[in-house]
Amino acid sequence: MSDSALPPLTPPPDPHPRKPRLAAPAGAIDCHVHLFGPATRYPFHPGSKYRSADALPETNIALQDTLGLSGAVVVSGAGYGQNADHLADVLARFPHRFRGVALLPDDVDRAKVAELDALGVRGARFVSHGHRGALPRLSSPRIPELVAEFGWHVQFYPHGTDLLEHAEALLRLPNRIVLDHFACIPAAGGVDQPAFRRLLELLDTGRVWVKISGSMRCTPGDYPYAEVTPMARALVRHAPDRLLWGSDWPHTNMQGRRMPNDGDLFDLLDDWVEDRAVLERILVHNPREIYGVFGKETEQA
Repeated sequence: MSDSALPPLTPPPDPHPRKPRLAAPAGAIDCHVHLFGPATRYPFHPGSKYRSADALPETNIALQDTLGLSGAVVVSGAGYGQNADHLADVLARFPHRFRGVALLPDDVDRAKVAELDALGVRGARFVSHGHRGALPRLSSPRIPELVAEFGWHVQFYPHGTDLLEHAEALLRLPNRIVLDHFACIPAAGGVDQPAFRRLLELLDTGRVWVKISGSMRCTPGDYPYAEVTPMARALVRHAPDRLLWGSDWPHTNMQGRRMPNDGDLFDLLDDWVEDRAVLERILVHNPREIYGVFGKETEQA
């Protein structure tokens, strides 16, 4: 592929994350990161809408240590299409610091799911048709039903307000459901818009979780993403036991926007969550309900 035909190189994250003012509770988990590289071994899928410089597990572990975190969940991004080889390699090398959510091929079989489960994959990711790329769609219940045998959740990335279109189909699945990035609801619509009200109803079922992550995916503005604050606070008030936090490191597809510092992103929690016990629920207990027990404190166990 010629250079002119290559997808754009996404800007890198801030290489100097600062230590947050907010002290993370012991055992805190980042529930949404993407990892890439080394590019010499793991080239990007030709259908990817972006490329990234290496974002290695060692770099992310250093970030975890700076932020005071115990581990992170690696979510397969569009860069590798529906190929879980890179994710499997990361989990095999760093079994205590990472768990995974995979973009599975349409023809995945039980043996492959069992292999990934043994490595620490705990969910299968799907996206709505509003997202471009070589990505799995919820066109059939076959894969959700297959992974439900292993206790995996379905992670779903809506687009705009199309959660309204997908809500009933998601609830018909046998899995627990985790929604990416505030369900991708446009923050400008506020907390009274139909999509956000539907999100609250889904959380009330007890089968749906949402990630308070990727604020920049819900607003065109830059840090501190003030439009998102009312949604974050409303979710914390309404269903703190159904929330997961994620950094979305290394923040792909930020062309033309100011790259946030990850210490600043973590400190947004100080503006969203007033109660320390609730913060611990979101960062420590909720992640283990979805992904199981892991983290650096298990390395010596």
